Amino acid sequence: MIKQNIFIGFLTGISANIGGIFLYILLFSEMGIDETLDDAIAEGYIGKLIALGAILNFLPFFVFLRKKQIYHARGVLLASIIAAITIFITKIV
Repeated sequence: MIKQNIFIGFLTGISANIGGIFLYILLFSEMGIDETLDDAIAEGYIGKLIALGAILNFLPFFVFLRKKQIYHARGVLLASIIAAITIFITKIV
């Protein structure tokens, strides 16, 4: 049951991160989603988009903590760590 709760939190964190990226692109980019993502990869600022999307992980994290769903919150934290590792890898390569 614990692994399932962590997995649900992880999926929530990844979904919040992706949603944050799309929300940022829709609000602040003059181009469409595909063009912005292609440009971010080509110009090397995809890590910055991932970091801005990860800001949205605060919402489910604190909601899960308030509801005393600690293992769900751990899954969101794991998704944030994966996002940080992804950003680190994009900076190296």
